[in-house]
Amino acid sequence: MTSDASLEQELRDVFQRHEHLAEDLRLDDRPAGAPSSRPSSSPQPSRPAARRGAAKQRPGSPGPGRTGDGSLRRSRKDPRWARALVVAGALMMVVAGSAFVVKDVLFDYATGSVKQEDLIVPAAEQQGRHVSISGAKNILLMGIDPRPGQDESEAIRSDSIIVLHIPASHDQAYLVSIPRDTWVKIPKFDNGKKSYAGGHDKINGAFAIGGLGTTGKDQRKFGVALLADTIKENWGITFDAAAIIDFTGFQDVVYELGGVDMYVDQEVKSVHIGHDAKGNTKVPYIQRDNGRGGTDLIPIAGVTPQTYHVGFQHLEPWQALDYVRQRETLPNSDYDRQRHQQQFIKALFKQIVSKNVLTNPAKLKRVLDVIGHSMTIDSGGIGLDDWIFAMKGISGDNLLTIKTNNGTFHSSPENPGAEALDATTLELLAAIKANAVESFMQEHTNLISS
Repeated sequence: MTSDASLEQELRDVFQRHEHLAEDLRLDDRPAGAPSSRPSSSPQPSRPAARRGAAKQRPGSPGPGRTGDGSLRRSRKDPRWARALVVAGALMMVVAGSAFVVKDVLFDYATGSVKQEDLIVPAAEQQGRHVSISGAKNILLMGIDPRPGQDESEAIRSDSIIVLHIPASHDQAYLVSIPRDTWVKIPKFDNGKKSYAGGHDKINGAFAIGGLGTTGKDQRKFGVALLADTIKENWGITFDAAAIIDFTGFQDVVYELGGVDMYVDQEVKSVHIGHDAKGNTKVPYIQRDNGRGGTDLIPIAGVTPQTYHVGFQHLEPWQALDYVRQRETLPNSDYDRQRHQQQFIKALFKQIVSKNVLTNPAKLKRVLDVIGHSMTIDSGGIGLDDWIFAMKGISGDNLLTIKTNNGTFHSSPENPGAEALDATTLELLAAIKANAVESFMQEHTNLISS
């Protein structure tokens, strides 16, 4: 593996020849308004080899690096998604093709630290077909935001759930957030440690239920598996790839960058950080479950909440991370938080691809390290070159964020403390299943977030 010193020197040589790269990059900065224990309904055939490498081992497979007859096989080549797809969030991150074209050494390093794990059974395998890059693609993006110091055996609910739909033309992409409190049917599931008989819950509970009794890699794998099965159960959508971003891990990215410049589009009061008259940091509210699926905030006397005012501004690392976590004090709750997280990720990556970072090899290396450690990716057995070719035409201008429930809370008739999807959103999900999103959006341009 290339040493840090030689990597940095090689990057410096590259950047001397490509300093124009950062100036050519543009991002829209406008303010934004054990064996397999799957249910039998979710078959898990062995993943066919990608064009440039074989699939990773799944639970119950012959063993690391071996085929069914025991012979050695090549491992799947690392899918370098920093060039094709980086995700996030709450959370989405797509970095358009040119962002890391500087040289293969940077391209390799940028993705070498990203965790590569099997998270789903790709849609083609579920249907008994060969995995291919052709045709429309659905990618499941999921963000988690565990509490600092949280016991790794404790269940984690998914904080953000996004369906990234790419039409067969591969020249457009649509981001559709599924509200975390959507009341859904969760299918039965067995992860080898815990079994679940099936039932109803908020959709963010699917990830937690899938990983019950497990930790680490297994918790992520089974959590995503059940979340994907839940989406398929309710709306018939299957996925070709998946990614998880640990939102807390991004605090290191923000610290490396020294904060973030972004537009605050509404006044936001923090429920986590406040200050007393002496300037000491205090928690400003007591939070109590109100028994109706919500939270009551009880102000603590003498503590003034940290407040973020409308306008373009530089947020220090602690401010940026606090700001994008807020939802309890916002009029549209999680919808407002989702929007702020998307704005934050976009602003963050604008700074990453700025000349100040791209032309500073040491700084870029540190930033790429912490990004990689915050992500877990399953490329679905599709070869790297295919993903790059498929995604090369997608940039900020044709990556559209679509509002669900028109950006407002839509109460569930089955559980008033949860949400239901309105008729238009159900039509949108049906269009994703039918690969007809483009025609749907032509008639529903009002759903595009500005």
